[in-house]
Amino acid sequence: MIKAIIFDLDGTLLDRDHSLKLFIRDQYKRYINEFKHIPEEQYVTRFIELDNKGYVWKDKVYEQLLREYAISNLTWGQLLEDYINNFQHHCTPFPHMEYVLQELKNSGLLLGMITNGFTEFQLLNIRALGIEKYMDTILVSEQEGIKKPEAEIFLRALERLGVSPEESVYIGDHPENDVIGARNVGMHAIWKKDTFWGQPFTDEHVIEDLEELLNVVNIVQKV
Repeated sequence: MIKAIIFDLDGTLLDRDHSLKLFIRDQYKRYINEFKHIPEEQYVTRFIELDNKGYVWKDKVYEQLLREYAISNLTWGQLLEDYINNFQHHCTPFPHMEYVLQELKNSGLLLGMITNGFTEFQLLNIRALGIEKYMDTILVSEQEGIKKPEAEIFLRALERLGVSPEESVYIGDHPENDVIGARNVGMHAIWKKDTFWGQPFTDEHVIEDLEELLNVVNIVQKV
């Protein structure tokens, strides 16, 4: 019997790729006096390359950009502060996100979230999406002192929800951090497909649209 669904944030509920592009273009325009010697598309493309799907923190990204484009009248710290304060204003959910969360909640399931990242930044983004009200527990790796795919962060979430691994489903986009990490502790795990990672899973627990989650959860319930 499934009692809880636990979500990843970036790439699962938050369309981070789209949100990041919106933010970069906005930041480029706000700092146009410093960036005007760089074609906008070139800057956006290079930022995304250096960002590496969010797995390179932005201090390193901005340090590299300032070096490559010989920008001397801005510091990486200024740009990082701008990122932390303003990314939230561009947070875009994947289609059907709120509908799916509401349906799961209405069905009596507990909902939770485990996300790697910095606490303040991730909580701002969660609030921007308006999904805090659906979550019975939220774990952010910095605050917890551990991160996915470490087993302890999954087990800690389960303990706070009061459910066993077999009674829970985890959904995320990262093959190792999310799917394998959750399965290693005995949870059911669903991969939200992202072609960036190739095709690591071909089982029935793969979705492309969040709305598909409702059917997959029903399938898992019958296993």
